Amino acid sequence: MNSLSSSPTPSISPSMSLSATLRVSSFLRHNLFLAPSRASALRRNVSHLRFLSSSPSRRTVHHPVKARRGGGQEDDSGPGNGSLMAVVKDGTGDGRDGRVLPFELHKEAMDSYMAYALSVLLGRALPDVRDGLKPVHRRILYAMHELGLSSRKPFKKCARVVGEVLGKFHPHGDNAVYDSMVRMAQDFSLRFPLIQGHGNFGSIDADPPAAMRYTECRLEALTEAILLADLEQDTVDFVPNFDNSQKEPSLLPARLPTLLLNGSSGIAVGMATNIPPHNLGELVDVLCALIRNPEASLQELLEYMPGPDFPTGGLIMGNLGILAAYRTGRGRIVVRGKADIELLDSKTKRSAVIIKEVPYQTNKSLLVEKIAELVESKTLEGINDIRDESDRSGMRVVIELKRGADPSIVLNNLYRLTALQSSFNCNMVGILDGQPKQMGLKELLQAFLEFRCSVVERRARYKLSQAQDRRHIVEGIVVGLDNLDRVIDIIKDAKGNAAASAGLKEEFNLSDKQADAVLDISLRRLNLLERKKFVDESASLMEQISKLTELLSSQKNILQLIEQEALELKNKFSSPRRSILDDSDGGLLEDIDIIPNEEMLLAFSEKGYVKRMKPSTFNLQNRGTIGKSVGKLRVNDAMSDFIVCRSHDHVLYFSDRGIVYSAYAYKIPESSRTAAGTPLIQIISLSEGERITSIVPVSEFAEDQFLVMLTVNGYIKKVSLNYFSAIRSTGIIAIQLVPGDELKWVRCCTNDDLVAMASQNGMVILSSCDIIRALSRNTRGAIAMRLKEGDKMASMDIIPAPRHTDLDKTAEDSISYDKGGSGPWLLFISENGYGKRVPLSSFKQSPLNRVGLIGYKFSSEDRLVAVFVVGFSLTEDGESDEQVVLVSQSGTVNRIKVRDISIQSRYARGVILMRLEHAGKIQSASLISASAEEAAELLPGMQSEEATTNAGTAEGISMAS
Repeated sequence: MNSLSSSPTPSISPSMSLSATLRVSSFLRHNLFLAPSRASALRRNVSHLRFLSSSPSRRTVHHPVKARRGGGQEDDSGPGNGSLMAVVKDGTGDGRDGRVLPFELHKEAMDSYMAYALSVLLGRALPDVRDGLKPVHRRILYAMHELGLSSRKPFKKCARVVGEVLGKFHPHGDNAVYDSMVRMAQDFSLRFPLIQGHGNFGSIDADPPAAMRYTECRLEALTEAILLADLEQDTVDFVPNFDNSQKEPSLLPARLPTLLLNGSSGIAVGMATNIPPHNLGELVDVLCALIRNPEASLQELLEYMPGPDFPTGGLIMGNLGILAAYRTGRGRIVVRGKADIELLDSKTKRSAVIIKEVPYQTNKSLLVEKIAELVESKTLEGINDIRDESDRSGMRVVIELKRGADPSIVLNNLYRLTALQSSFNCNMVGILDGQPKQMGLKELLQAFLEFRCSVVERRARYKLSQAQDRRHIVEGIVVGLDNLDRVIDIIKDAKGNAAASAGLKEEFNLSDKQADAVLDISLRRLNLLERKKFVDESASLMEQISKLTELLSSQKNILQLIEQEALELKNKFSSPRRSILDDSDGGLLEDIDIIPNEEMLLAFSEKGYVKRMKPSTFNLQNRGTIGKSVGKLRVNDAMSDFIVCRSHDHVLYFSDRGIVYSAYAYKIPESSRTAAGTPLIQIISLSEGERITSIVPVSEFAEDQFLVMLTVNGYIKKVSLNYFSAIRSTGIIAIQLVPGDELKWVRCCTNDDLVAMASQNGMVILSSCDIIRALSRNTRGAIAMRLKEGDKMASMDIIPAPRHTDLDKTAEDSISYDKGGSGPWLLFISENGYGKRVPLSSFKQSPLNRVGLIGYKFSSEDRLVAVFVVGFSLTEDGESDEQVVLVSQSGTVNRIKVRDISIQSRYARGVILMRLEHAGKIQSASLISASAEEAAELLPGMQSEEATTNAGTAEGISMAS
């Protein structure tokens, strides 16, 4: 005690502890995969150290030992991180110093920690690749097998099995054994449960199982067929248990790769494993494919087993994660729950999302609670009620939606915000040849086949040995029965059993076993019928020996037998796939997936400002009202275009330089009616001075759709719409322009449509889109119209195919200039505020590169601003219900019904649409059709009137919800 108190005890600082821990962790990362020889050496060293430290002694003296540097000099700076420790033993009691064993602290800690890590890796956390089981699972199944708890026997209390496992094979806590047993009986944890449970074994809501004294269990028939069938035929090695009182199998003779069949998960020291389960039928197919073609590629194997099959079903999104996991052993698989959309009430059109399956290892009750929390916090909108209606028949979680909510958007939000979509991170690590190893699919199957071949070979040799021994005995019995009288005489004359056996061996040249078998025959088996049975048995044994010898003579025969046994298991135990493979995407949700595809109004200004508004922003108004302002504009700015589209539409922006940009419609910030809008340069990458001249919304890039482009100088071309399906952020070339030209009009069309073009001097060409040659993007196009000097193109519009029938008639035959004439018409609008409608039948179709027909006769100071094809949306009296919006240079906006504009001939001057004595000229004109889907309500029918606004404010555009 004096020596202990007098010797200074070195204190270890926190920094020293941390640095030692870091070194141990670093060493583990680089040296975790140890050779068996080094591991055993570690165990010997550790046990030796413990023996020295715990040996009995009368007195133990601890002397401080100074660390020596490389040169042999002592370090007087005191104990540090690299100091040495010594254990001094004095076991003799005579006062002499014992042995001094110096050790470096970090090496001792590292060796001890590595011994512990290996114990956890090999004895607890990681499964063996060959039978796919961890030691606790293997011991549970073997103990149940020893207790006779087959699938045909009555159930037995789980407490009885747990006690058997603890007492004989697994000296750990009873909860660990019982939890492992419960998991092997849960059909939502294992794809093919190995134990048949009777009682409460937990639920997918993470409800705990009943106590082991209440539950009962027995083996599944599949477990007996796959894992325990050949256990007594010397197929695997048996090793001593923890107290060396009994033997337990080191492996189970698995007939299928159970590691892939049911998967596995575990956390060890420095590594973990997470292997998904698979379908039994597909697993047998891929195993047979590898047997037939050992050089099969991964792609060929995937044709037989395309992916995991989880016990809870679900949708597996994409195959990139599966490919990575099967190739390298590590990958990320995205799994979604299965959900249907049901209509609850046809009158109110209320619907519900029904969740029928959840991803693997997802707690259903926690999922429902998470959804409720998101709804309560307003993070998840559109949900009215949540009910869990799950019962014994299956899972059913009802999520009632509010009226008007989009079920697909709500479902996508559930995928994005909850565990209804989750990831299964594959880390296929298992014990192979005593070492943990990460393997891909093919390597796992090859390792199992190698093990299975050894099992079949050992089983065949065992059966062959048994058959040969039995045949040897049967042959001796047959010899004895053939010489029955002489055998009886030898036995009668013998003085004892030994003498009788020796006499038989000497007389008939029998072995010891044969002689003993002859002596053991009872008198009732000495008849002729029994002799025939022995002869037949000898022949049967000979045939069996021949088959086993042939089996062992060729590796090919062994593989064929493995394939045959696997196919038998498939025919008996296979079940349909539960998880559905979806190759559409990788489960990634983008913004478009959670944004409703609603109708919206886009308003564009001349200065390049845009805003997105809901149609309900503008209420339906009565006739004769002024309307609502579309918002304040910048000085000298005016509204240039109004587009009705949907949120998911691609909006193509064409600039005056022939460049096209693309962005989703929902990318435009939503704003109120009075907001000024967002500059387009914040949405698309416009160059300095570049202006957007045409905007085309596209819902779908159809193959039969084209874009017709017209420049100011009269060049026209047609380009397939598919060329614009993928546009980079900086834009792509839509048309090649000559110097001084600019792209002004772009319209969507098909080959059956007509295109109407007009110049500023009022010349019109009506031509078929079919005669316009389809070109690539980076071309200039053809000449649309022969323009006179000083003339330029003024407008272009498309006439759909159903509307241009019988247009080849002459004007005299079909034109009626009365107000009640039937459309369609061409609506002309001039700079000075004049306009008129001319029947479309007044213009004949003509090829391109022509002067065209006169459509409007102007004075010397006037010219054409715009031309529109109107009359597609008609009222009951056959008149147009479209409206045209005129904007003057001073910012005055006028909205006019098309039906109020008179129908005139091609040579007429037209009528006054807007008086411009103090307002300059018409700056722009826009046509808004009230018949496109629900657009009939967007612009209310109002009498033609003028509404003057301040500079920078546009009044007079009235919309409906």
